[in-house]
Amino acid sequence: MVSPDKNQSRVVMIILLGFSEYPELQVPLFLLFLTIYVVAVMGNVGMIVVIKINPKLHTPMYVFLKHLSFVDFCYSTIATPKLLENLVVEDRSISIKACITQFSFGVTCVITEMVMLAVMAYDRFVAICYPLLYTVSMSPKRCALLVTVAYSWGIVSSIVLTYSLLVLSFCETKIINNFVCEYSVFLSASCSDKHFSETMLFIFVNLSAVCTLIIILTSYVFIFVTILKMHSASGRYKAFSTCASHLTAVTMFYGTILFLYIIPDSNNSWLVVKMGSVFYIIVIPMLNPLIYSLRNKDVKVTFRKLKDFKIISQ
Repeated sequence: MVSPDKNQSRVVMIILLGFSEYPELQVPLFLLFLTIYVVAVMGNVGMIVVIKINPKLHTPMYVFLKHLSFVDFCYSTIATPKLLENLVVEDRSISIKACITQFSFGVTCVITEMVMLAVMAYDRFVAICYPLLYTVSMSPKRCALLVTVAYSWGIVSSIVLTYSLLVLSFCETKIINNFVCEYSVFLSASCSDKHFSETMLFIFVNLSAVCTLIIILTSYVFIFVTILKMHSASGRYKAFSTCASHLTAVTMFYGTILFLYIIPDSNNSWLVVKMGSVFYIIVIPMLNPLIYSLRNKDVKVTFRKLKDFKIISQ
């Protein structure tokens, strides 16, 4: 269980070193990450508000985008405050329970985002390959069901993986050369048998990643084939432009995951892992709303109206 052995009275802690190796960069990094976090929060909250108030955006694609923005907002908020805190304080310790709590919410967001990206790929597949059936295939009830499936699978995965950590025993304080509570943190800090935990991690993470990636790749294969069959150049451009933002988001998300996965586990790779984690946890939630807003006319117009309204009200 998540506690030290009965023979020990001290509380087991996790020490997240973060970027403490560079004391001269603590303030610049704090300002940089704070700026990115503020932009991410404003961008994702703004995207949710824009989709909510603009009737033109009450379509399946933007319903899914609204939930993607919500997940990105939650994910960046789970990890970034602790990172900012560790950049300005000397005590970088965090209790096992707090670390597991951060991990649990983080897993919910990551798995939910995986499924949501797959759902958005399926939405584009139906819209481009079967446009006449789009209204029927992506009805409000179907959209609500797909959103529910995304959140439900994220929550179920989080519960199972969290439980697999709660059965572990932690006997000593562990120093981790990272800034976020990842699964490897608990496995390295545990002094009990890790087989069950590692098995659950392998099953749920790989099942989620592989299944969603298959759905995305299959959808885009059919999309590209359909686009190539179009006779009109303007039609091909319009069809592809509706997928460009989502394809960019998918490439960043899965590209970063694959990049972190193939990095060899060695003492020399710690900086690369942390920078990849920064991009994955902090930068991507900031970029997603920017990508979707810059490529969509209706979103940009609504953002501009909100800005003008704010100026007038002042």
